[in-house]
Parts: sequence; C-alpha cells; structure tokens
Amino acid sequence: MNRTLKVISLLLTYPTQDLADAMPECKAVVESDCGLGVREKDLLARLCDDIAGRDLYDAQERYVHLFDRTRTLSLHLFEHVHGESRDRGGAMVDLMDMYRKAGFDIGVKELPDYLPMFLEFLSTKPEAEATELLGQTAHILTALRERLKKRKSVYANAFAALELIAAGKPDRALLNELLDEPLDDPDDLEALDRVWEEEVVTFGGNAGENACGPDRIQRQLRAHQRKPESGTAAPNA
Repeated sequence: MNRTLKVISLLLTYPTQDLADAMPECKAVVESDCGLGVREKDLLARLCDDIAGRDLYDAQERYVHLFDRTRTLSLHLFEHVHGESRDRGGAMVDLMDMYRKAGFDIGVKELPDYLPMFLEFLSTKPEAEATELLGQTAHILTALRERLKKRKSVYANAFAALELIAAGKPDRALLNELLDEPLDDPDDLEALDRVWEEEVVTFGGNAGENACGPDRIQRQLRAHQRKPESGTAAPNA
C-alpha cells in the first residue's frame, strides 16, 4: 500500500516527460499491490495510461488549467478548510512539525499541505497509520473527486482510489460545506489575478500554541471552510 501511495503522489504532480516515461513502472507497482482491490487498480491504471499516452504539452496545459487555475480544485489541503485565514499558517507549522518529528525532510520549495507531498509522507508510515491519517482528509478527497468527475476528468480516478484506501468515510456535513462553494472559472483571468494578489500565507498565527500531533492535524483538516478572521467579513462567494 505504501508504494501505491507514492505512485498516486507522482500521478498528482505536474506532468513531465520523466513522469510519462515512468508510467509502466507505476502501473506495475499498483498491479503488484496485494492490498488493493480490482477497482482501485483499474482506476489508477487508467490514469497512468492517460498520462503516458497524452501529448506532453497537452497534459501540462490540462494540469495547470485544473489544479493551478481553479481554487476549488487546489491540491493544497488547508486551502479547502482554512482558505486564506490566519489559521492556515498555524496549521502549516503543525504539519511541518509532524513531518520533522517523523524524520521526513522536505527538499523542495512547496507548502507542506500540498497533497502529493502529504501522500509521500504517508507512504513512509505504517499502513494502519497512513490510512488513518488519509481518512482525516476524506471530505476533501471526496469533494475533489466529485468536482473532477463533473469536469469528466480522469484525475478523478486518483481521488476515488484514495477514498477506497482511506480508513473511514467523509463527514457528510463537512463534505456538503465544501461542495456548496461555487466552482471557480479557470478562464476568468481577473478572478485569477485577485487570487495571486491575496496576502501570502505565513507560518505564524497560532504556531506553537497547544500540542502538535495527529489529533491537532485532524482538527485542522476538519475545520470550517474559509473561517473569517475576527473583525473581517467572510470572502464573497
């Protein structure tokens, strides 16, 4: 199961020629995973085939259009529960601390809540712990899968497989809250500019408050979506 989580981590990264060339090996890893069911293997194999068989520039354009220009499809977990609020910075610090305590070194310039990175971290943990931590994100995974399915995107397969691997079902109230948010229009360039102009999240806020660990990470992953800061209005839909 751990190697499969690593494969899904790769499938959700920006497509490169090296990634496309590695798809046969990724398929072999998935197929050899005795912990996966037939459905999970089929879902991931189809995504591997799509990435391997698609024109590279087309694959890259599709990826950017989906995940980089559509906030409601963001691959940053805390974006969906904290938005741009101050709480997101504290949540980042706690997640970074959990990585460090586990000896997981981040060697790239990426925020710690980036889903491919989180999956790579889970791939280093015992299976029971990995599936339990993954289950804490179930409402986010399901929301992303449903949004991608509406777009008829094969990337929905990765999230469907993660749902099947995760321990536990999504909290229906939290899922509904996520799905109630209007979908972004990736072709609305003015809206995209506004996103980039927003205040950059910093690793401050409530960093260092209370104990860090899986229990606190769980609370942060289940936080109410885009909770406004005290004295400010909630963002407009």
